[in-house]
Amino acid sequence: MEAHAMHAEDPLPVVDTHHHLCDLQAHYYPWLMDEPMWKRVLGDYTPLRRSYLIDEYIADALPQHVVKSVHLQMGWDFADPVGETRWLQGIADTHGFPHGIVGFARLESPDLDKVLDGHASFRNFRGIRQILNWDPDPVRSFVDRPDYMTDPAWLAGFDRLRARALSFDLQLYHPQMADAAALARRFPDVQIILDHAGMPIDRDPASLAAWRTAMRGLAQAPNVAVKLSGLGVANPGWTVESIRPLFEQTIEAFGIERCVLGSNFPVDRLTGSYADVFEAFRTLSAGLSAGERRALFHENAVRIYRL
Repeated sequence: MEAHAMHAEDPLPVVDTHHHLCDLQAHYYPWLMDEPMWKRVLGDYTPLRRSYLIDEYIADALPQHVVKSVHLQMGWDFADPVGETRWLQGIADTHGFPHGIVGFARLESPDLDKVLDGHASFRNFRGIRQILNWDPDPVRSFVDRPDYMTDPAWLAGFDRLRARALSFDLQLYHPQMADAAALARRFPDVQIILDHAGMPIDRDPASLAAWRTAMRGLAQAPNVAVKLSGLGVANPGWTVESIRPLFEQTIEAFGIERCVLGSNFPVDRLTGSYADVFEAFRTLSAGLSAGERRALFHENAVRIYRL
């Protein structure tokens, strides 16, 4: 599908490397349909507890000249992770989007190979995301244990990604990045993509300084790329200038060639519109060269996600 609504003054084609779809009438998403969780991280996410279907996504994305997209697992029924990829491939076959699918699997699970085989039977499948965000405060944690990245069973599962040439979307907080850097060094052939710029949800000076240091450490592993996405998470009222340091310091740490862009929709709809997100990216990248902007908006994503 062609993007037929490009800004005349800024015709860069865009790859949205991080979005979600959900159909609450047809499928089960525990976090959206059961008692709400994670209120402290997302705030009141009641507005997310509705379907976000492909037609609505395309209506949001095409005016921003999105030509390709990558769908990230959306907390679908954990008992049937392959069902989400099957559903998404059907949507892609009909609508063109999404071009890449990142599914869910528990890497420590004894039935991992069966799950990966199921995902891999669909041509747009590219990799796995297993969210790892852990914090001493349980209301900030997405998982119930902090030690996945050092657990032998989980590491054996991660090696299955290497064997299958699959990528891994890494979502965590900055205190976990030392373990993530060790993981990246241990598996240099696995493409790791850090989601949401490492989720710097605390914006006090000390927390941001610790985030910057951890990001630089993780960036030393050349197989780690990073998404400039989710910068409004837990920060309602964000502005271009309030997220500018996160944007610029992420690029400084990783270099343009390892940075990609993502809308994080519909989650980021809590703090702004789809247009707000990409207009911010255009403004923040205005000082880059034309080649750097092409890489950031399109070419890096095509390479990293094999689109």
